[in-house]
Amino acid sequence: MRHTRVKICGIRTLQEAFWAVNAGADLLGFNFYPSSPRYITPEDCQSLTNSLRNTAPSTILVGVFVNAAPEQISITLDRCSLDFAQLSGDEPPDVLEALGKRGLKALRLNDANAAQSLVNQYPLHDSPPAFLLDAFQPGAYGGTGQPANWHVAQGLATQFSVLLAGGLRPENVTEALSQVHPWGVDVASGVETSPGKKDPELIAAFIRNVQLFDKQDEYVYKSKS
Repeated sequence: MRHTRVKICGIRTLQEAFWAVNAGADLLGFNFYPSSPRYITPEDCQSLTNSLRNTAPSTILVGVFVNAAPEQISITLDRCSLDFAQLSGDEPPDVLEALGKRGLKALRLNDANAAQSLVNQYPLHDSPPAFLLDAFQPGAYGGTGQPANWHVAQGLATQFSVLLAGGLRPENVTEALSQVHPWGVDVASGVETSPGKKDPELIAAFIRNVQLFDKQDEYVYKSKS
């Protein structure tokens, strides 16, 4: 059966992590960008991930970085037992290369030509997802609550395994899945009552809507075959 992965990003407390995991999240994101309202220190993250590795060992843990030095990224990944580093800034290709299979580049989509040019610059690895696709907003590094360009994302999703982010909420995630058919979806502000404050009911509703879409999509596929 189809399984769209769900990443709940901007986790700041163990309670939020458990809300997400218990609702069915596949990935959790921890934001190390100090300017973000979802910022978490490496010390606090380490405490959370130590608990998560014991209670939810199959959950994929992702660190979110913005223009951080590769050495610092690697240190934080190891310290916090994280699986991936999501690079959400203006990092050049050599930073992604230095991280190897642990690097995930976030692309802020403007138009199709610019997106394809960006994709061609960065190395690909075998482990999905290949890229995270976010909204383009000058001067912002994600977490804006603005939707990504779904038309551009749809084209990239036919070429790569993509994690779709940008303005997703329980009420629009079904439409996004129908149009883009991504490998996974990423949500932060869409499951919050205020910046940085997760809501368990919104998390559950978001994941439930993704799961319902997968079931319906699988039924349609089987009906056509």
